[in-house]
Amino acid sequence: MKITLLKSLLVLGAFLSFGISQAQEVSGTVSDAGGPLPGASVLEKGTTNGTQTDFDGNYSLTVNDGATIIVSYIGYKSQEVSVDSRTSINFTLEEDAEALEEVVIIGYGTTTIKDATGSVAAVTSEDFNGGAISSPEQLIQGKTAGVNIQQTTGEPGAGIQINIRGANSVRANNNPLFVVDGVPLFGESTEASGSNAGGTGSGQTGNPLNFLNPNDIESMSILKDASATAIYGSRGANGVVIITTKTGKAAQKGIWDFSTSLSVATPVRQFDLLNREEFLSALPQYGGDAAANDFGSNTDWQEVIFRSSASTNNNLSYSNNYGSGNVRATFGYQKQFGTIEKSEFERITGRINLNQRFLEDKLLLTFQTSISRVNKSQPPLNSTAGVEGDILGAAYSANPTWPNSTAFQPDGSISRNPINLLVESQNISQTDRLLLNGSAEYKFTPELSAKVNVGLDKSESGNISVLSSKNINYPGISDNGFGTYYTLDRDNKTLETTINYAKEFENSNFDVIVGYAFQDFRTRGRNAVARGFSTTDLNAMGVDLVNSVNGAQNSIGGSFQQYYYAANTTDLVVNRLFPNSVTDNVPYSFDRKVVALTADTYDNTDELQSFFGRINYSLNSKYLFTATMRADGSSRFGPENQYGYFPSGAFAWQIGEEDFIGENVSTLKLRLSAGITGNQAGLGYGNFVARQRFGGLGINNSNEIQANGLAIVATDNPSLKWESTLDFNVGLDFGFNNDRLNGSVDVYRRDTKDLLLKTPPAFPATTPFQFGNVDANVINQGIEFALGYDFIQQEDVNFSANFNISYNDNEIQNFAGAINSGPINGPGLTGAFAQRFESGYSLFSYYMAQFEGFDSTGNPIYTDIDGNGVGDPDVDKTFVGEDALPDITSGLSLNLKVKNWDVATYLTGQFGFSVYNNTANSFFNAGQIGTARNVTNNVLSLGEDPGASTAVSTRFLEKGDFIRLQNVSVGYNVPLSGEGTLRNLRLSLTGQNLFLITDYSGIDPEVTVNTGNLNSAELPTRGIDFMTFPNPLTVTFGINASF
Repeated sequence: MKITLLKSLLVLGAFLSFGISQAQEVSGTVSDAGGPLPGASVLEKGTTNGTQTDFDGNYSLTVNDGATIIVSYIGYKSQEVSVDSRTSINFTLEEDAEALEEVVIIGYGTTTIKDATGSVAAVTSEDFNGGAISSPEQLIQGKTAGVNIQQTTGEPGAGIQINIRGANSVRANNNPLFVVDGVPLFGESTEASGSNAGGTGSGQTGNPLNFLNPNDIESMSILKDASATAIYGSRGANGVVIITTKTGKAAQKGIWDFSTSLSVATPVRQFDLLNREEFLSALPQYGGDAAANDFGSNTDWQEVIFRSSASTNNNLSYSNNYGSGNVRATFGYQKQFGTIEKSEFERITGRINLNQRFLEDKLLLTFQTSISRVNKSQPPLNSTAGVEGDILGAAYSANPTWPNSTAFQPDGSISRNPINLLVESQNISQTDRLLLNGSAEYKFTPELSAKVNVGLDKSESGNISVLSSKNINYPGISDNGFGTYYTLDRDNKTLETTINYAKEFENSNFDVIVGYAFQDFRTRGRNAVARGFSTTDLNAMGVDLVNSVNGAQNSIGGSFQQYYYAANTTDLVVNRLFPNSVTDNVPYSFDRKVVALTADTYDNTDELQSFFGRINYSLNSKYLFTATMRADGSSRFGPENQYGYFPSGAFAWQIGEEDFIGENVSTLKLRLSAGITGNQAGLGYGNFVARQRFGGLGINNSNEIQANGLAIVATDNPSLKWESTLDFNVGLDFGFNNDRLNGSVDVYRRDTKDLLLKTPPAFPATTPFQFGNVDANVINQGIEFALGYDFIQQEDVNFSANFNISYNDNEIQNFAGAINSGPINGPGLTGAFAQRFESGYSLFSYYMAQFEGFDSTGNPIYTDIDGNGVGDPDVDKTFVGEDALPDITSGLSLNLKVKNWDVATYLTGQFGFSVYNNTANSFFNAGQIGTARNVTNNVLSLGEDPGASTAVSTRFLEKGDFIRLQNVSVGYNVPLSGEGTLRNLRLSLTGQNLFLITDYSGIDPEVTVNTGNLNSAELPTRGIDFMTFPNPLTVTFGINASF
């Protein structure tokens, strides 16, 4: 009995001893050279047993005897340490620059280039373009294959065009979805844009990213294929750009950063216009009278309206990681002057990013807010101007013998005095914007977490544009005055909830995310027009206009659409839509500072409700699988078609991890993906249901208004549904010698169907053009190639190069009709066009007469297409084999670092596209010099008759291919001990748009403007250059300091 008991005690003791030896607690800290690293992963090797460090870098983990601990953190080299019975182990991690560069922010999560199954790219702040940057997209211009970024003009704060893998949509601007710190932006311009009479209005539509200070941005991720973008469903059809702003995570004990820069911009290309002597000498050759048109001066009108300008950009930020959280607060001020008089851009921004952990780091609260004011002043520019032109057209065509005097009155009813138009006009806008984002994330277990995210994107904008009665040769405005007051308010509310489960197994990883999102988009505004001002002071005109508009509106009770008064009304006339369509007269009870006024209001709300999910599975770190599904429900479609379903799937094989691959191959990954994304952009509000509104109102030159009635704006169309794009992608990522040589190749095909397009009704219906899903396809297919190589990797010297190039082929298929597009403006060009939408050709394909030269009498010869023996430019039109979309885009970045010096250069090129020189078509021909309007020198050598036709033809169609030295930056990091108040000091000098190689005869082949709507289809235009604000050469000196 005793022996049995003794044996039992021995067995029990051995069991307890074994158990104790099998489990022990290890604790310590994880830090880097700057201090603790919160959120670092601490894992027992070969198991799923692990934890994360708290905000002080502390950890505690129970492990088995003989265990090995692996500590990892994004951007740092992992460490493995054997426990060896120790109870306290501290880790100091070293930064891994290569790993940090691989991190990519994707939809509702993060990944690395190595583990990504879709086509994604990331550009961090270290690789951003430098210089005078007014908008975030300029930071990554040319940095990624397949991403074509253009600022539509050189005007400060002008709109943008971003095409990722070609143009898919017929209606929308084809810009991608922008997501800022988890908040999807509305995407449309938030800037109110007014217009003036006579074809002279505001400049181009503002940039929707103007509110965001580029200095606040940490990284930008570009999602290109459906596997990466489908998680955003209908809003990811044109790709997604995820913008992540800077936080205080890396700032131990608090850091102040200050940066300031001074930029000088200069016009680099101007037209070779005739001077006084050349002009007077040429007039008699073209039937003009030199004596009658000699006004005694020698004025270079380009010098009058263009200028060199100085701009400044200043930023101050404070960052602090205080253990349980971090904060970053910034203030920015930028003042940019354009190279045309009266063009200014001013931005004032403030931003706070706050992250705080609670409940033993299980709860993470994040708060991010950005507030901005953007003030713009624009010269009288308008790409829809007709024969009279805007300020650029007036300057290009002005007689060089005219004096530079605002009081000078030229002969002719349409001749504009450029300085008079410039001085006697004013166009100013102000936009306030608030972007607010808050989230709460809770970790129920190491594997299971949930997150709630709410966002508010709110903007208020007003534009006041006036022309004084001192304007000369301006029918209806001279001796009268004219003005517009436009307002635009947008509210975008976002609610997102997600649940994430991630599990690591011995040889595989699995994570799944499911979520719900709701967005509410409200757009409201008012467009007011007035004539008959009692003052010529431009500021006073604006005040009188605003007071008259607001006074009239405040005197109205109830809801309304329009109100107006004029010289022929005795009361304020009010047009109401609800509860019944009716017109009321309201007695005057406000001060009328203008003779005639109209105002039209709108208030629309759209909603988007979404359910989505994604599954990632990794096997042996070699085989990666991703499946995504999203269902979007939109109020822009009828009940039967509100929801669209957008699936995607992807597979990646890490070939480089296979045993049969040599050690020199550091990366080799094959990617396959397919998916469907949707699109509703450009559709607008309420186009699936029959709606009426009161029609447009106009004030004639006698300051009278004719009463209007209801007009059909949309017809019943319950079958209206989502536009969808089927996307296929095959990619290969490669790297050799620890990725010293690295790159990727992608081949893709995108098929967009059920195109949302405005089409005319069937004859003999009288209803207007209406939206429908056209039975047509837009195909984009191409190849992308990116290559990087580190030529020199030494302690004091590093030299690297990165090159990307992409080819895209665009084609319309299966469209049964043809729609003319691409309006051309100028003398004798009313109703003219240069492009056509038709099956078998690309978007923005040129359709026009073919110019063969001039005959012996100086008249143009056009190719006879219909075979009747006569080349008629109005009848003998044809597709000429050219379009406005570049076939090839490329970029080359070179980076050199020598001790404390660094040099970065960036070149960009676009090839395989053409530009229609509408400016030359309108102004630079013999007919203009024959009417005593100035022209370029080359016109004198054409042998053209002054009465010759200037119809749209290939005479004015030119190759737009170019190579541009976009950016060169030289920087010096001043060596400091780091022990004093000043931690870092950096000096930099940056040049932008330093040279341009092109055969295009216009100012710049890269810019493009919207020349208006040719018909109710309202197709967008591209590749038409008409009085475009030129891109300047800019030199910037900058100072960055940390305290």
